[in-house]
Amino acid sequence: MGLLDVSIVNVALPSIQKGIGTDAGTAQWVVSGYALTFGLVLVSGGRLGDALGRRRMFLIALALFVATSALAGAAMSPLWLVIARLLQGGAAGMLTPQNSGLIQDLFRGAERGRAFGVFGAVVGISTAVGPVLGGVILALFGEQNGWRWVFYVNVPIGVVAFALAMKLVPAKPGRRLNLRREIDFVGIVLLGLTVLGILLPLVEAEEDGLARLWWMFPAAVVLGAVFVWWERRVVRVRRSPLIDIRLYTSTPGYASGASLATVYFCGFAGIWLVFAMFFQQGLGYSPLESGLSVTPFAIGSAIAAAVAGRLVSRLGRRLTVAGLTLVVLGLGTVGLLSWLLPDTGHIGLILIAPLLIGGIGGGMVISPNTTLTLECVPTSMAGVAGGALQTGQRIGTAIGTAVLAGIFRSVVTAAHGDYTIALAVAMLCAACFVLVALALGIGELRARRARPSAGQLQEVTMAAPSE
Repeated sequence: MGLLDVSIVNVALPSIQKGIGTDAGTAQWVVSGYALTFGLVLVSGGRLGDALGRRRMFLIALALFVATSALAGAAMSPLWLVIARLLQGGAAGMLTPQNSGLIQDLFRGAERGRAFGVFGAVVGISTAVGPVLGGVILALFGEQNGWRWVFYVNVPIGVVAFALAMKLVPAKPGRRLNLRREIDFVGIVLLGLTVLGILLPLVEAEEDGLARLWWMFPAAVVLGAVFVWWERRVVRVRRSPLIDIRLYTSTPGYASGASLATVYFCGFAGIWLVFAMFFQQGLGYSPLESGLSVTPFAIGSAIAAAVAGRLVSRLGRRLTVAGLTLVVLGLGTVGLLSWLLPDTGHIGLILIAPLLIGGIGGGMVISPNTTLTLECVPTSMAGVAGGALQTGQRIGTAIGTAVLAGIFRSVVTAAHGDYTIALAVAMLCAACFVLVALALGIGELRARRARPSAGQLQEVTMAAPSE
C-alpha cells in the first residue's frame, strides 16, 4: 500500500484540484509531500524495527497508515489534505523497511529468494498498477469525489493486513531497551536533514525548486559528511549507530547493489509521470485509459519477479544483468518507435510489445537485486539496511521524475506540441539511466566471481558490527 500510494494519486490530481478547490502548486504537494516524508523516515523506521522489533513496528506503522489514509480521504481543505499526506508518507516510510527486515528474519537460503521474489512482484505491480487503479476508482466514483476513495481504499485493505499480521507474523520475546544507547537520535536528525536537502529541491522542481533551492544540495553534502563522522564516532564509543558505515565499506555487494538500485530507479520510476502526461495531455486519454496503456509493463514485471525469485540463488547477479539489458531494450525501443512513427494514431498499441519486454526485465531486477544486496547483511541490521536501500530508491525516483518530466515538457515546448517526439527523447534518456545501472551490474558480477561464497561472507559479516 505504501508504494502503491506513490503512483496512484498522480492520476487523481485533476480531480483533487477540482474537488477541494486548490491551485496546481498545492495539489502537486499532495504527491510531493508524501514522497518527501516517505523518503525521510525510511532509515529511521528500519532502525526502530531493528531495535524495538519488526512485528511491533509493522503493526504500529500499518495502523498509522490506515488512520492517515482515512484522514486524507476526509479532508475538507487543501491544508488538511497536504498535512494528512505528509503524515501518511511518514507512516509508509516506517512501514516499508519492516517488510525486507521480516523477510531477512523469517527466511533463509532459496526460500528467502522466493520471498523477495514475491516482494519484488508487489513492488513492480504497485508502481505500475497505481495509475490503473486510480483511473478505475475515478471512473467508479466520479471526478468530483472519486479522489477521496483513492485514499479510503487503503482502509479495508489495511484492516485485513493488520489482522493477518497479528495472526501470521511470529512475535519475538520482548526485551528492555536503553533508548539512549540503542536509538541514535542525533544520527536520525542529521540523516533526515541530509535527505531533505536532496529531495526537497527535486520534489519542488515543477515550482522552480531547482533554481530557488539549489543551495540545499551543497548543504546536504556537508550534512552528509557530518553524519558519516558522527556515525563513526558512535561506533567507536560502543553505541548503536543509525547506520553502521561498515555496511557500505565492509559488507560485500551492499554498496554496489544499493548504487545500482538508486540509478535504476532514476530510469524506471521516472517514466510513469511521462507516460501519464503523454497519454492524457498528448493523446487525450482518460486516466483509466492512460493507466491501462502501461499495464503490459506491470504484467511482465509481476510474472518475471515471481519467477526470478526462484532463480536468483542459482543465477545470482547474472539475472539482474539480463533484466537490465531487457529494460534498456524495452525503453530504447519505445523511444525509437516514438521517434520513427510520430504521426501514427495507434502509438498506444505499437508500444505494447516493448513495454512488455521492459516489464519482464524490470521483474528480473528489483527483487533479485534486493536479495543479492542484503544477502551478507546481519539480521540485526536487516531493517536499517533495507531502509537505506529503499531511501536510495526514493532519491532515484525523485531525480528521475524531475529530470525526465522536465525533459519531456521542454521538448514539447521546443517541438511546438509534438508529444511523441517528447516521449521519444524522455524514454531514450531513461534508457541511458538504466544503461548506467547495467554497467554497475556488470562490474558487481565480475567482483562477485573474485569473492568467496555467500555463505562464507555472511559468517565474516555477521561478526563485523559488534567489533
